[in-house]
Amino acid sequence: MGKVSFVIPKGHLADGAFKILERAGYSIVGGERTYRPTINDPKIELKVLRPQEIPIFVSDGLHDIGITGLDWLYETRADVEVLLNLEYAKVKIVLAVPKSWNNIDSLSSLLEKFHSENMVLRISTEYLNISADYLMNNAAYKRLYGGKEPLVVTPWWKKGENDRVVIYLSFGATEAKPPENADAIIDVMETGESLEQNNLKPIETIMESTAVLIANKNSLKDPEKREKIYDILTLIRGVIDGRKKLHIFVNVHKDNLQKLLEKLPALKKPTISPLSDENWFSVNTVIDKEQFLEILPMLRRLAQGLVVYEPRQVLPLEEITSSESSSRGE
Repeated sequence: MGKVSFVIPKGHLADGAFKILERAGYSIVGGERTYRPTINDPKIELKVLRPQEIPIFVSDGLHDIGITGLDWLYETRADVEVLLNLEYAKVKIVLAVPKSWNNIDSLSSLLEKFHSENMVLRISTEYLNISADYLMNNAAYKRLYGGKEPLVVTPWWKKGENDRVVIYLSFGATEAKPPENADAIIDVMETGESLEQNNLKPIETIMESTAVLIANKNSLKDPEKREKIYDILTLIRGVIDGRKKLHIFVNVHKDNLQKLLEKLPALKKPTISPLSDENWFSVNTVIDKEQFLEILPMLRRLAQGLVVYEPRQVLPLEEITSSESSSRGE
């Protein structure tokens, strides 16, 4: 079998990607210094690219799997298989305007204002497709401009017939564009601090984005590549699930054992082991982190010697196997 080509995102998504892979058991060398880091799995070849490029390259089969943002997956409209939400780099794509515009609190009111004053609405963004789709799905836009596509302008081409609403491609620092270069922006918001510093306010959330693991659909049809891809998925899924779990060990007297088992949540069923004293048992299980504080009073009453671990990974082998079987059409 040839190597599975795994493309890792450069920029703000990189740190989270490398941390997940390392927690999954992979050792990566050169991740900060080279576009071709090495990994301790001879069947995987890594490459680092910008997240904007990754969906298309994976869709076209230039790479087998990759990590990118859900926003860039939607923007590129790439035809790939989404294997897993990696649950980091959580951001919002928002429409923002100057804070001084007190009467503008939605896309509809923004469109109405510029249309009534016979002004061209200029929007700056890196997300051309997401922005155009969002505008055209707005009820006020449909009423004012029908099915006309907003004019999209890049340094190389223009498309769209509605020159009253113009979307300009931004190459970064989008929040700095108003008021001279744009009236509004569509951009990523994490904390809102950057918008605040540039006297902008978000008025609508277009979508929420997070990092995702994607795969080429043809690679999943190749038996050998699919096997390796699902090995990778299993280890990474174990990291994501492990962050939400606690592994607890308790000693309990036989008189309290049944009461404890009736109230103790478990991933499957708890493991029960007799201790050297026949009156005592050891119980260990995996629970959701959010359940721990809820059951702690019960543990204090019924158990003794509580030990709590944060697992590095919790591997949902049955779910992964079922998913892999489904991808094979079994």
